[in-house]
Amino acid sequence: MSLATFKLGGIHPPEMKEFSGGSAIESAKPPKRAFIPLSQHIGAPCKPMVEAGAHVLTGQQIGNPEGFVSAPVHSSISGKVAGIENLAAPNGRMIPCIVIDNDNSNGTVHPEDDSDYLQRTGDELRQRIKTAGIVGMGGATFPTHVKLSPPKEKPIDAVILNGAECEPYLTSDHRMMLENSRGIVAGLKILMKVLNVKKGYIGIENNKPDAVKAIGAAVKDCPEHTIEILTLKVKYPQGAEKMLIKTVLDRDVPAGGLPMDVGVVVQNVGTAYAIYEACRFGRPLIERVVSVTGAGLVKPKNLRVKIGTPVSQLIEECGGIKDSTVKIISGGPMMGFAIYSLATPVTKGTSGIVAMEGAAAASGGSKFANCIRCGRCVDACPMGLMPMMLSLYSQKSRFEECKEYNLFDCFECGSCTYVCPAKRPIVQQIRLAKSQTKP
Repeated sequence: MSLATFKLGGIHPPEMKEFSGGSAIESAKPPKRAFIPLSQHIGAPCKPMVEAGAHVLTGQQIGNPEGFVSAPVHSSISGKVAGIENLAAPNGRMIPCIVIDNDNSNGTVHPEDDSDYLQRTGDELRQRIKTAGIVGMGGATFPTHVKLSPPKEKPIDAVILNGAECEPYLTSDHRMMLENSRGIVAGLKILMKVLNVKKGYIGIENNKPDAVKAIGAAVKDCPEHTIEILTLKVKYPQGAEKMLIKTVLDRDVPAGGLPMDVGVVVQNVGTAYAIYEACRFGRPLIERVVSVTGAGLVKPKNLRVKIGTPVSQLIEECGGIKDSTVKIISGGPMMGFAIYSLATPVTKGTSGIVAMEGAAAASGGSKFANCIRCGRCVDACPMGLMPMMLSLYSQKSRFEECKEYNLFDCFECGSCTYVCPAKRPIVQQIRLAKSQTKP
């Protein structure tokens, strides 16, 4: 039987799942000092609701969203606010963080336990999701309540859960599907109710047969033809929204468009579980599962981590890094960012911390060759773009001309950079062009 996949482009980097794939989720120790960013989402940053010296409880809201495309921020520990300071996010941007010293009392804002949550209206459930500060946990961090508020002229008829986890090394979604399968399916049911749709899909790559089995067992109590599990071919970037929609429903998101333009909402399996936790138990998004992995770690693990925990603590819980480690990445190696400081905190969008040894991390640095027009980047691009032209125009600061080659249709998957024999930093050049132009 042929496996479902998108047809155009794509690559097959080494999976590297063996480091942490067999490690059950463990709870990391709460941080002694948490650095909780006020901007953990796409959109307007939050305004701080507390000042230095204030005492906060676990789950207490400490950041107020300033716009519709935003999400509230909550404290992941109880303790005293030490102040607000700027720290570098993984992408290098300086963001304000509320610094909280843990008092180890574990004082908590007691959430509402609602066993009848599925009897609530779609609007009530959407409000709970918004109040909990839930964002896309696959890395994009788009506020979930915004995705669940499509305009009336764009009705939704399908919800897709992304369980592909196509990024090399990362295994947190895999472990979530094994250990929290019923909560994930319950989260999908909530999404379907909020959007008033009858059809849900869960896409899982075929290198995770145990996850397919676990999720399959969790959907057995669903009415026939309500939720369908699709086993997907292992292919990067299978988990990208547009690729997943093409694979599952054979619909093409238009240039410059969004999934809602073709009647679809896509959510990560981790996001679905957070939605269930918010609607069933009233829990805000204050922790997440992170794959702390790679050959550079003594003992890779999948850890359930409090938001605001410094990366240094996660590495310590994994036995530290080896002397051969040369690079640490927040996220996966294809779309993540190399971090320069282990003080960088875990955010809602931190899916993994990857410690890479010398050979695996080699990129050529600033030394790259001229484009030889081999066309490998064109063959690899899942969006059918011409990455070499975007790279060349950006290199010569001819940014407006990049738009003639559909600059903003690129979602920066990194396939082009991976296959380039000249080791050109194509994705970085595309990001530069985007920063210098408007759609």
